[in-house]
Amino acid sequence: MRALINIIDVISILAIPALMLSIVVYGIIKKVKIYEAFVEGAKEGFNVGVRIIPYLVAMLVAIGIFRAGGAMEILASILSPVTRLIGMPPEALPMAIIRPLSGSGALGVMSEIIKSHGPDSLIGRMVSVMMGSSETTFYVLAVYFGAVGITKTRQAVPAGIIVDIVAVLVSVWLTNLIFG
Repeated sequence: MRALINIIDVISILAIPALMLSIVVYGIIKKVKIYEAFVEGAKEGFNVGVRIIPYLVAMLVAIGIFRAGGAMEILASILSPVTRLIGMPPEALPMAIIRPLSGSGALGVMSEIIKSHGPDSLIGRMVSVMMGSSETTFYVLAVYFGAVGITKTRQAVPAGIIVDIVAVLVSVWLTNLIFG
């Protein structure tokens, strides 16, 4: 098991530099002006950022009300019997709930959990895996779909919810398998 953890450590260290290098090499092979393409993409990204600000503010206010109003704690207490059955500590449930809503909210929850339990604890590792393996589904729907005017999300909501549930379940299972 220690060998698997060492392999995961090496992959996590090399993943981002390898991705960056492969993008540059691919651009060179395809004779793309890499710097100019990057600058053009950054300009487009800035314009998108300006367009999504109202949606972002609305989403962050809604999440703040959800957490400050105590709804998070109520939902966590209702679902805690289920979390125990799947091997998830009840303290990790706020991460599973907030991650589909907000990346920054999830980062705050993860920071609180890691501060309380430690980064090398089972729960610290579990919420870290959840953070890295799931998506901010409702954030994407509210901000990006709103920014481009999509009103009929069709299968996006059910598919996103299913993916979020699978990500949480696999995160719990793998973390318990490797570190438990």
